[in-house]
Amino acid sequence: MNYRHAYHAGNFADCVKHALLLSLIRILSRKDAGFCVLDTHAGCGRYDLSGEEALKTGEWHDGIGRLLDQVELSPALSDYLSTVRALGLYPGSPLITRHALRPQDRLLACELHPEDVRPLRRLFKGDPQVAIHHRDGYEALRALLPPKDLKRGLVLIDPPFEKRDDFERCAEAVSLIRSRFRAATIAIWYPIKHRAPVRTFHDTLINAGIRDITTYEFLLRPPLDATRLNGCGVLVVNAPWGFDEDARAILAGLRDGLDDTHEELDIRIERLAEE
Repeated sequence: MNYRHAYHAGNFADCVKHALLLSLIRILSRKDAGFCVLDTHAGCGRYDLSGEEALKTGEWHDGIGRLLDQVELSPALSDYLSTVRALGLYPGSPLITRHALRPQDRLLACELHPEDVRPLRRLFKGDPQVAIHHRDGYEALRALLPPKDLKRGLVLIDPPFEKRDDFERCAEAVSLIRSRFRAATIAIWYPIKHRAPVRTFHDTLINAGIRDITTYEFLLRPPLDATRLNGCGVLVVNAPWGFDEDARAILAGLRDGLDDTHEELDIRIERLAEE
């Protein structure tokens, strides 16, 4: 896959990731105390679905395009869809996050690709609640955590998975975050092509002694062909109370909204490790 995210913006995987991300932020916002969101692979912030890259793949038609075209959808998707409509174009994770923050919260967004960090900086220029870092998101974990003045937080890790060691680096990142910012909720998006690398990733975290792990997976088809994106998952460590119920409703709503065959789409929620 060509991971400039503009080629894939608004596809089914974005719908899964962003709907669950927004739910996490809403639940964290139920407490008055401020929190920090660290987005390790932020991208450029928003995407033009009529642009050359999006038109080349057309993936968004079977994702956000299909959802926005429908009149009746699960109420669990209403917050996500109204946010997309309000922000214009297709919002990436930093813009969705910023839209949901309160005055006492803040966003730290990291992006390494020079062609993406420039529009990201322009998007948030002059915003006192957002700090943009042109650096490797994994390396930034040591420098930016724990936040200086906030005791709660969410770390979103959404790498391109174009390198062989991305699953390994994600597992190392979880251990590092747990050692430096134990109160943080950690959310990691991952692709599902076939089961072997995903199973190894999960086992690595369990064997490292990481507790309170749940995975939320959305499958287009059985994960048997390693050359295709057959589904995706979001692994959450230290999920806030109430998220599991919300996530189940969101995934069920996405399954119904994105399924035009009612045959293969599947959702799987698994508790990998207790608290």
